[in-house]
Amino acid sequence: MNSFAYLCERFPSFVQTFVYREAAEMVRRGMEPWLVSIRRPDDPVDLTAEMEAEVFYLPEEKELRAEVDAWRAAGKLGWRARRAISARRGENDSQRIFEAVWLAPRLRERGVRHVHAHFGGMAARTAWWLRKLFGISYSFTGHANDIFCATDFPVSNADLVAGAQFIVTETDHARRWMEEKYPSARGRIFRVFNGISLEGFPPRAPTGGATRILSVGRYVEKKGFGDLIEACRLLRERGATFVCEIVGGGPLEGVMQEQIDAGQLGECVKLLGPRPQSEVRRLLAQAHVFVLACVVEAGGGSDNLPTVIMEAMVAGVPVISTRVAGVPEMITDGQDGLLVPPNNPAALADAINRLAGDPVLASHLSAQAQRTAAAKFAVETTTRELQCLLLRHGVSAPDAARRFDATLPRTRKHLSQMTRDKFPFIYSDR
Repeated sequence: MNSFAYLCERFPSFVQTFVYREAAEMVRRGMEPWLVSIRRPDDPVDLTAEMEAEVFYLPEEKELRAEVDAWRAAGKLGWRARRAISARRGENDSQRIFEAVWLAPRLRERGVRHVHAHFGGMAARTAWWLRKLFGISYSFTGHANDIFCATDFPVSNADLVAGAQFIVTETDHARRWMEEKYPSARGRIFRVFNGISLEGFPPRAPTGGATRILSVGRYVEKKGFGDLIEACRLLRERGATFVCEIVGGGPLEGVMQEQIDAGQLGECVKLLGPRPQSEVRRLLAQAHVFVLACVVEAGGGSDNLPTVIMEAMVAGVPVISTRVAGVPEMITDGQDGLLVPPNNPAALADAINRLAGDPVLASHLSAQAQRTAAAKFAVETTTRELQCLLLRHGVSAPDAARRFDATLPRTRKHLSQMTRDKFPFIYSDR
């Protein structure tokens, strides 16, 4: 029997390592979640080696639909499922209905009455149908564009919020944004930071000579790589000696390379493409400064709580970023990093130049950043906060979870008092 199910669009995913870390920690804590993925991984990184639980994958789309249609033809579906399939099978995103119908009996076999999804996307929409058709409750963690940007799916973001038992956001910025947009959900939206393991980072060993600048992320608008490349052009005009390496991949790779070529920056700005986590950590150890020039996209999307900033903080690399979304909840300017206005390459160049010329400041920022990251983002802490939210909303703690953590309360009344005392984020600013 499982206490609840994680439902993911694709698990594990190289660009969503925070989901993997949380699930692995939830398993370690004895919560015995059922890990369900709609799609199989499509990247070569082996992330499942440390997972002490099997990941269950749904069949391919056509196979799954055929099986559900066979059940329907044989009269094995309830009236709600039959009606939904008949009325909506031709709709955009109707696959989510078929997934819910196919999953429901398997969830019941395992005693699962609650599903938690990451992102307000495909998996959350499948969870919405699980609730509508079968009464299986759900919650979801909203991250960035999945909540900030509207969609045209039949199940809207507003529908997801209205149907959820509770919603988690990774920053207070996002929580307040959602409470303003969906006032009826106030009191059901909670902030839980993404978690990160504090282990596995090699000792820092920045190489001498040229300043090594590192940035990591998808090659998309919200990462602000165009501003970083322009800042590098300005630095070179000032005579600075540096190498800027940008790890990632995505639709703007060609545009970024054209900008590098146009600025004749090929010798000092390198697009490294996607790299495994182990190599990203090696590059962090060698870097003098980490830069992520987050911006708000034309359509309103933005980063929210960039995991790569956490990783740089844990690694002890001085961080420069922008005052966008939840980034100021990670970094206090001048205390554990530097913040500049978004869309301002000149300010970005000034900040890089400042850290390159002031090793005492750089050392102070990196040391404080490590302390901040340990206090705010340790996966053990963040996962326990989500665990308490799940328990507070009706998920039962297995015996293994109580053996792991004898302080877990046995009644929801006691849990409510414990969360009020130990996790004030659940109640603050209401």
